[in-house]
Amino acid sequence: MKRIFAFGRKRKGQPPLASASAPRPAGACDLRQKALDKLHRAAACDDLAQVRQGLKKRGVDGRDKAFRTPLHLACANGLADVVTYLIENKCELNLVDNGNRWPLMKAVQCQQEKCVAILLEHGADPDLADADGNSAVHLPVISPNTSAAGLLLEHNTGIDAQNKEGCAPLILAVSEHQGEIVEFLLNKGADVHA
Repeated sequence: MKRIFAFGRKRKGQPPLASASAPRPAGACDLRQKALDKLHRAAACDDLAQVRQGLKKRGVDGRDKAFRTPLHLACANGLADVVTYLIENKCELNLVDNGNRWPLMKAVQCQQEKCVAILLEHGADPDLADADGNSAVHLPVISPNTSAAGLLLEHNTGIDAQNKEGCAPLILAVSEHQGEIVEFLLNKGADVHA
């Protein structure tokens, strides 16, 4: 499976968005400041006051250069309060970025279960596919992350969804030697013949 969540390589003299000393949630994705405006930077750094101010100027679904919304960035960094605030302000849950990835996919891949749960509770579509045909349920197979997979399956995502290569999550788990997730998917009813 191709790399799904990349923000580019670190360049000399370009620090990551969050300082090295600032605590970040486990699995948070590393962002670079260069392409982010104030609203997106605030959403990525858990600055709710700045997010509120930025929404007045840009709107809740404003896009950055990579077509990410503030929700994409908050989900990737596990910022549940920002995610909740954006949802309360009627953001679109299923907008895709330039890689055809939506906020739920970002939250799953960065192992932000709290954000995954919030998005699913508010109607995010777990069955959308990215450019490679991977749905959100393909991602916790590689990590492996049975809790994220469980959340997705509780919301009726297709356990046997196939990507463009014809691989269902169970096949990916077997090929990646992820015994725990193989057992988990089989217990949840994955088709061994998919």
